[in-house]
This record gives sequence, structure tokens and C-alpha cells, in this order.
Amino acid sequence: MSNSQIVTDETFGEQVLKSNVPILVDFWAIWCGPCRMVAPIVDELAHEHEGKLKVMKLDVDENENTAMAYGVMSIPTLILFKNGKPVERIVGFRPKGDLAKKILPHLS
Repeated sequence: MSNSQIVTDETFGEQVLKSNVPILVDFWAIWCGPCRMVAPIVDELAHEHEGKLKVMKLDVDENENTAMAYGVMSIPTLILFKNGKPVERIVGFRPKGDLAKKILPHLS
């Protein structure tokens, strides 16, 4: 079961920027193979750190404004937001251990 929620240009401010829990936004598209490879990994991280991390998925084809606002030029791009600010950016597929090393320090 997916632990990710969908976020859009319209809901991004409320769901991501106003969250009191760190949010990992997965900027993706349905046609992107590496995006489909990283999705189960970020779901695992969200499940393992439930209550400390939320994962949101933003389809860049349907939500260009938010993708452009955060300079997303390649997908998958994962941006971790904490207290409404981007604190970590990961571009391209990475194994779970690499993602955890970048994300987990921001969860305390």
C-alpha cells in the first residue's frame, strides 16, 4: 500500500509549506521509468518513519507551476521540506540507503 499522498499546484501551500511534519515531495511523471523505481523506496521510508515524515507526489506534467517554482528540471527530483523550507534536494534514482542518509538527519 502506498504511503504517498497526491499534492497539486493548488494544494501545495497548505499540504507542504504549512506542515509541522517534514514532507518529502516526489516530483515525478507517469512516463518516467526512474520515477517508478524510486516510488516504492520513498513509500518504505514514509512507512518506517510514520509520524516523522510524510511523502507527497507531485505530477510535473499536471502541476508545472510548482515544479518550475522549485527549479525542477529533471525527474525524479525529491525535495525535503521542513518548516515550509526546502532543506534537501535529491535528483535521479538513488538506492534506499543513499536516500536515508540525506533525509533522516532532518527528521529529529
